[in-house]
Amino acid sequence: MISHDIDLTHPHYKHLKSIEDIVGRGSDLTKQLLGFAMGGKYEAKPTDINELIEKCSDMFGRTRKETRIHTIFQKDVCAVEIDQSQIEQVLLNLFVNAWHAMPEGGDIFIHTKNVTLDDEDVMHYGIKPGKYVMVSVTDTGVGMDEETQQHIFEPFFTTKKLGRGTGLGLASAYGIIKNHGGIINVNSKKGEGTTFNFHLPIVEAQVVKSQIDDTEEEILYGTETILIVDDEDMVITVSREMLNNMGYDVFIARGGKEALEIFKKDKNKIALVILDMIMPDLGGSQVYDVLKEIKPDIKVLLSSGYSIDGQASKIMSRDCDGFIQKPFNMIQLSKRIRNILDK
Repeated sequence: MISHDIDLTHPHYKHLKSIEDIVGRGSDLTKQLLGFAMGGKYEAKPTDINELIEKCSDMFGRTRKETRIHTIFQKDVCAVEIDQSQIEQVLLNLFVNAWHAMPEGGDIFIHTKNVTLDDEDVMHYGIKPGKYVMVSVTDTGVGMDEETQQHIFEPFFTTKKLGRGTGLGLASAYGIIKNHGGIINVNSKKGEGTTFNFHLPIVEAQVVKSQIDDTEEEILYGTETILIVDDEDMVITVSREMLNNMGYDVFIARGGKEALEIFKKDKNKIALVILDMIMPDLGGSQVYDVLKEIKPDIKVLLSSGYSIDGQASKIMSRDCDGFIQKPFNMIQLSKRIRNILDK
């Protein structure tokens, strides 16, 4: 909030951005831990994997000029139902791994293909045979020995020097792919590079184009009334200030029971409820159901960190209007809100 109020030339601006980056890294670390613990897929939608890979690889390629990226895409690739941000995380982890394996620079080859896995292909993985999309990421790096390959997906296993890596990147990739009903494996030889393959089950559905781009540095404003429901004072305080700065009127509730009391009294004023998922007195799932009973057309934005028991997925499947993961910034929050209210 401070950085939005000061000019880019202000001497403290770069320090404020550093603080935000550090918080982001802490959030990413949490995502990786919970990704390995196979947390819920909160915004799973039918996706063209080629488009997602292209966006991810372009972004990575711009920051790693010494690495050349080559894509070989199947043109009629089938749609896969995925949480796009989680699969982006998998791809970036594989790209970073490849980059570390090529200290002098090199090539990354990304290949997509529709495949059919039979009983023999899946017998060791606990998934169903059928049609999948295979994604391969191959590097021309130093490769790995058999011993390293045996441990590569274990949490906290790393070949990097102390302080250079957490050993969570590939472990979280493993958890995320498994949670999507897929498989991931590795093939490598010392001095001959490495290939990671992952398979995702196809879905017979229309690809959903993403409507939100949080990279655009623009806050969207509004005048509606919003109810924030959260049991953490810090979240309440910051969210209220953010929303007031965006132009909204705000009600606050520090728990599920208080939220329902406020909503019953002022339901005709409230256009949107920002709802925390885990609260001690009355959980987000119960509050959501009662809100919908009172006012079936109320818009609800679910707000939470990732949950390992998948509660967020259950609420989203009951026609919840959107999800935003903490910690969020003003741009992300403003875009989620307008995306819901302007539908």
